[in-house]
Amino acid sequence: MNEHIFREYDIRGVVGRDLTEDTVYDVARGVGTFYQSKGARRVSLGRDARESSPVFRDILIRGLNETGCDVIDVGMVPTPVLYYTLFTQSVDAGVMITGSHNPADNNGFKICLGKSSIFGNQINEIKQAILSRSFASGSGRSEERDVLGEYSNYLASNVKFGARKLKVVVDAGNGMGGFLGAPLYKRLGCEVIDLFCEPDSRFPNHHPDPTVVENMRFAIDAVKEHKADLAIAYDGDGDRIGVVDEQGRIIWGDQLMVIFARAILKERPGATFISEVKCSQTLFDDIRAHGGNAIMWKVGHSLIKAKMKETDAALAGEMSGHIFFADRYFGYDDAIYAGARLLEILSNTEGPLSSLLDGLPRMVNTPEIRIECPDDVKFDVVAAFTAEYKKKNEVIDIDGARVLFDHGWGLVRASNTQPVLVLRFESDSEDHLGEIRGTVEESLRKLIGDLKATH
Repeated sequence: MNEHIFREYDIRGVVGRDLTEDTVYDVARGVGTFYQSKGARRVSLGRDARESSPVFRDILIRGLNETGCDVIDVGMVPTPVLYYTLFTQSVDAGVMITGSHNPADNNGFKICLGKSSIFGNQINEIKQAILSRSFASGSGRSEERDVLGEYSNYLASNVKFGARKLKVVVDAGNGMGGFLGAPLYKRLGCEVIDLFCEPDSRFPNHHPDPTVVENMRFAIDAVKEHKADLAIAYDGDGDRIGVVDEQGRIIWGDQLMVIFARAILKERPGATFISEVKCSQTLFDDIRAHGGNAIMWKVGHSLIKAKMKETDAALAGEMSGHIFFADRYFGYDDAIYAGARLLEILSNTEGPLSSLLDGLPRMVNTPEIRIECPDDVKFDVVAAFTAEYKKKNEVIDIDGARVLFDHGWGLVRASNTQPVLVLRFESDSEDHLGEIRGTVEESLRKLIGDLKATH
């Protein structure tokens, strides 16, 4: 068994190479053993449209049943629907079979206990149960249950549209969000231009990852062609959202957070909002300017969700398009619901979508930049970098080092999953951005060289 399938937030790999039927059977029994040790007996199970997902579904049911777990199979659903069952069905846990936005030959498993996704040490517990071959035994049962209608009805009843009629492009990238999202928005009164809303595990039109500009080209073109008010795009399993405004410009995750936070603060003055260290400073400043409590936190949706519970936050979000609504919702990331909330706001607004960002300073920033750095030195590099810059700059060190400069900031953090350092920069001009980036990258080159030499 390739132990690298056990990641920080899920279990995943290439089908046939990393995820053989025997490996998946062991994973099923390992997960079931983990659940039994936590007192979880009833498990909801969902799957995406990948070619391997039905076979993996059958194997998971068998393995979970053999450890004494009862399984409620909710069929082919987006990941948020599986999360929905944790709050609305009589279950103790859940498993989503999905490769998310990864290539077509990948698949994986998102594991939930109670109402939360597990990560880190809990995934390692499953791995250890498998390696030790110490599986629980029992005789569970399985049943099929359709929850799609209930989920759609819940979302429809949760939002209140204004009189304005909207035209929206929905681009699902042949992932799992479109076959529910597009009909929902039509039901809510929108004119919908749907692109690639039929699930197809080959992703024949474009890859379903809305953080990649090239993948948003079809949505941008459709907005311009149809003179639509906006476009909403989903990732492969429907838990991340991408948005294009009426001018064909992408609205990134931190800008979406500004729109949502401004709307929520009108109803809930002083509410708390959480976002990650990669987000624009303008987001945190804008929340505070509108009377909200803005918390900068670590990267990773499981960590964000845990912080939401701790602080009773109304909303959290990441640059990647994970948006977590606890305001009027359950606190998990659901791109279909986030899209409905955005449409609700816009339907009660006279101006275009771009006007909802009025007053936000225009900043210049980079996408994520990845620098190769061996796993055995990457954390040491970040620690040394942090110590060096704390001598002369303010440094936010909750997750890597976010160094504040006169005209912007630079972030350096070690990837949780790859032998790389992740960098991002923001400034008030291209010239200042180049200066900040050059200064930071020069420091890193020297530190990486020095630390490699001593290891």
